[in-house]
Amino acid sequence: MNMAHQTHPVAEVARPIVEVLGATVRFRAETALEAVDFRMYPGEVHSLMGENGAGKSTLIKGITGALHLDEGAMSLDGEPVDFTNPAEAQRAGIRTVYQEIDLLPNLSVAENVMLGREPRKPWGAIDWKGMRAATAAVLADLSLDIDPASPLASHSLAVQQLVAIARAISSDVKVLVLDEPTSSLDLDEVAELFRIIRELKERGVAILFVSHFLDQVYEICDRITVLRNGRLVGEYLTTELLRIDLVQKMLGRSSDEVIVKPRVESETPRAAAMLEARNMGLGHRLSGVDVILAEGEVLGLAGLLGSGRTELARSLTGIDRPDTGTISLDGVIVVPGNPRKAIALGLTYASEDRKAEGIISQLTVRENIMLALQAQRGIFRRMRASRQRELAASWIEALGIRPTSTEQLAGNLSGGNQQKVLLARLLALAPRVLVLDEPTRGIDIGAKVEVQRLVAELADNGMSVIFISAELEEVLRVSSRITLLRDGKALATVPSDDLSVDSLLALIAQPDDDE
Repeated sequence: MNMAHQTHPVAEVARPIVEVLGATVRFRAETALEAVDFRMYPGEVHSLMGENGAGKSTLIKGITGALHLDEGAMSLDGEPVDFTNPAEAQRAGIRTVYQEIDLLPNLSVAENVMLGREPRKPWGAIDWKGMRAATAAVLADLSLDIDPASPLASHSLAVQQLVAIARAISSDVKVLVLDEPTSSLDLDEVAELFRIIRELKERGVAILFVSHFLDQVYEICDRITVLRNGRLVGEYLTTELLRIDLVQKMLGRSSDEVIVKPRVESETPRAAAMLEARNMGLGHRLSGVDVILAEGEVLGLAGLLGSGRTELARSLTGIDRPDTGTISLDGVIVVPGNPRKAIALGLTYASEDRKAEGIISQLTVRENIMLALQAQRGIFRRMRASRQRELAASWIEALGIRPTSTEQLAGNLSGGNQQKVLLARLLALAPRVLVLDEPTRGIDIGAKVEVQRLVAELADNGMSVIFISAELEEVLRVSSRITLLRDGKALATVPSDDLSVDSLLALIAQPDDDE
């Protein structure tokens, strides 16, 4: 693709700060990147979009010196460059802040910001006062009120993310790569990050913003480059590319294949309640919440971080024991008590923390899928290995898990495929109610669409689903009704077809009458 004719949001007189032409990377017989052109300009925020396996990470590694291009050329500020390692790229002004923050929590903020570049006194000792002063200047430059001498571990993940950015810009930075920087941030923290991104943009820094959150991409980014199967699909102005068109370009599918239409329901479930929870309370985190769920219904839980979504989900499924409330199945009061009892009752929960409470990365796909089913059978009724492989293979095929090997280590799969393995584990239990807490967090748009379609199919087949997501557009797309939560209380339950993202957000954010 010849990109020279494309219009650009910054001044046309500007030349690219980074330009890659014909980038090709091969891993043995597999071509991960093929003849890709890419460019970034000073003072812009650029998004690189594509499914897992599209070539995004490979291109980023080529730009940041972590990977050498087999073919192609790269220039920085108009000069040819050929980085052999990340240190060379960093010295040239290309810095990266990763999703998994690569800082040292046992050290102070100042030690992290100046790590490897500590100011020295004439006799070689570290100038601690000078280091804290230099760090204070960097933080002040970003309007961040953080004590340079404070331990990094004493700060929230959001503040640590900002410290990582401060470290990145504490030296002369021309290009800043932000890899999923908002994956663990709430709305206020995202707003603070975006403020800093806009400040850096005003200074002429080119920012590569990598995220699976389409709302954020459209809010902060000037341009989007789309990759698919290691090849360039195109480069587009964000203001000129509809979201549905972006998804189609990423997936190479028609709009009918990527749109999940919400099920149209009345304000109350179409049938008698199969699950009914009343007056659910959990300390100060949940108070007097009611849930009514019919067979074959998808009920969304929507609210800001700290609204009580996860607390409610965990209370319904025996993970946490509520202080108040009753839970009924088919009109009979039940006490889940613990996850094992909840599973026996047909209540299953998929945690939002897939790494810590879901997938066991050191086990195979087969072992992960069979884990809960074998636990349900007990240690003295061990399932034959051949039967395990048969069942695992059937779920791999049913959910489209890639790769298809039952003996692949689950930790080596993409985030989307790990989520499918976790769903297969729960579905193998034949649950009546499936509670999904952020099931699409951190996975690419293709996997998101597949998970959303799977939820719709499960509901069509009679399974009841409670669906939680921080992405309000996703909650609207998947759910038939939505329970709105704020500060641990339920505001209302409304049909999804009566709402837009803006009206849903307005309902969640509006003050109480007595406030």
